[in-house]
Amino acid sequence: MSTRYDASQITVLRGLEPVRKRPAMYIGSTDSYGLHQLLWEIVDNAVDEAINGFANFIQVILHSDGHSATVIDNGRGIPVDLHPEEKISALEVILTTLHSGGKFGQGSYRRSGGLHGVGSSVVNALSSELVATIRRDGLCYQQSYQRGVPLSEVQVVEADPQTGTTIFFRPDPQIFESVEFDPELIAERLETKTYLTPGLTILFEDETSAATHRFLHTGGIADLLERSIARYKAHLIHPDKITIVSENGQTNGTRIELALAWTDLTEEITQSFANGIPTLAGGSHEVGFRDGVAEAMMSYLKAHDAIPRGVDVKRSDIREGLVAVVNVLLSDPQFQGQTKDKLNNPEIRSQISALARMEVERYMHRNQSTGGAVATRIIQASRARMASRAATKEVRRKTTVSHRLNLPGKLADCSSTDPQESEIFIVEGDSAGGSAKQGRDRRTQAILPLRGKVLNALQASEGKVLQNKELNDIVSALGCGIGKQFSEANLRYGRIILLMDADSDGHHISTLLLAFLYCYLRPLIDHGYVFIAQPPLYRIDVGKETHWALDDAQKERIVKRIQRKRQDAKFVIQRFKGLGEMMPRTLFETTLDPTRRRLLRVTIPPDQEQTSHQTIESLLGKDPSQRFRFIVENASLVDELDI
Repeated sequence: MSTRYDASQITVLRGLEPVRKRPAMYIGSTDSYGLHQLLWEIVDNAVDEAINGFANFIQVILHSDGHSATVIDNGRGIPVDLHPEEKISALEVILTTLHSGGKFGQGSYRRSGGLHGVGSSVVNALSSELVATIRRDGLCYQQSYQRGVPLSEVQVVEADPQTGTTIFFRPDPQIFESVEFDPELIAERLETKTYLTPGLTILFEDETSAATHRFLHTGGIADLLERSIARYKAHLIHPDKITIVSENGQTNGTRIELALAWTDLTEEITQSFANGIPTLAGGSHEVGFRDGVAEAMMSYLKAHDAIPRGVDVKRSDIREGLVAVVNVLLSDPQFQGQTKDKLNNPEIRSQISALARMEVERYMHRNQSTGGAVATRIIQASRARMASRAATKEVRRKTTVSHRLNLPGKLADCSSTDPQESEIFIVEGDSAGGSAKQGRDRRTQAILPLRGKVLNALQASEGKVLQNKELNDIVSALGCGIGKQFSEANLRYGRIILLMDADSDGHHISTLLLAFLYCYLRPLIDHGYVFIAQPPLYRIDVGKETHWALDDAQKERIVKRIQRKRQDAKFVIQRFKGLGEMMPRTLFETTLDPTRRRLLRVTIPPDQEQTSHQTIESLLGKDPSQRFRFIVENASLVDELDI
């Protein structure tokens, strides 16, 4: 590395170079999320035409290779005439220049989701091939690109009386880990667009499965709310859903659409959108909605003296069971980042809060049966929360000396006595246990090392299982008992995490522990307490950058992705033989840190109950013939053995 630092070291990236150099800045990532973001950018441009009344039909085609797509709309068509300043076609300006477009206040769009003027050009830059076909002014125009570079000028193809824009693109495999689109994800997103834009028809042709889907929903977000309630198998506690629509000409035509209902769910489910864009991280519109609903119901409860003595109603109680859709249409939305996951407009919070408070409270007063049902639901939620808190205080961990003396000697316990924030890592071997003990958060993380492979609970008798020291240590550490003595209320940790080496032995030990939990502590799995940690198998250093890979396949993807960007990249690859090889700090950063680690929750879906039981019995049960049959049938799928 040179110590020289002057003007010659300053690099200027021009045109679309910044996009290819740092794609994650523009699309969030280069995994499946970023890949689909390309399609959303093109679809959102087409939807903007529909939002502003210039289109009513969009066709999306996922081609048979699964790696390319076409989006067609019947809008006005992108301008193709000469740009007065750039002296090239406006189409080429839009597709090759960042921050260019018709949505910066010239009056072409009253409302839009594509605001930053980078969507189309980013898609072009990150596609190995893109073809734009424009129909307007009685002609059909076309221009092709390769990785953002035009292959020719805009050409007239034929006469065509129709209008609209067609964009075909093929994401660049040099950029993305995988270029395979997910048809189900696409169909879900497209159908949602039609709920948000009543009167818009979207035709999705999935050539990978020869399936065609036609989406049209005239009921708007009320229909979307109905779909959400059905998907979560919720039941309304009042007869009618509440819908609120307001369009204020004094705020540049801001339109607010709200749909809500209370159900028997134990959680709140709110979907929010801004100008047709799903704001997955919420934002000011979602916060304003929650504020308004909480204030409305609190006012209603007080007006009707509906809060019993001794009951303390919180906002979370009011929102329990609430299913809602929040959609706003703004002339100047302020999204956080190009992926637009969060809306930041500060003024919309107060507007929605005031609207929701006034209309929800008014609705409850006018519909006393609904108001009474929701009030009862809120009081029940409040009482349940208070009872849960009281029960938690009653069931305290580590309250007596004798209880502590019953804990396994190898257990490095945590200092917290709150099961809701405490977690235990069951670790393979003393070496890994030593690193984990040094690297953990001592306040909330407990470590229990095991010695070697544990007993196979499916092949051993119950007596042998109860006498096995390793399994007994686990039961003692958890504190919940076993068999008839099992009590979930006495569980000492909110998460039980199996932390084994990322190799075949580690996987085997995890499987044996899962078999024990499945047979003797099944409620821990059913109620979501059991997790499997995902420690990395490889560390990949490229210059000052460090990457972590869970397995060989991910390692190869990381190496190939870096080589596509930097052919001269020099790699230093370390394979961990075990967790004990990791420095405590490294183990914490990759596997223990709640903000960065990867955990797999162990679940058994109701429809997979029988299949799960048969699989466990065949792989670990007493009948060896089933395992022999499994090995013979699957031997051809094994490329190499980890011995």
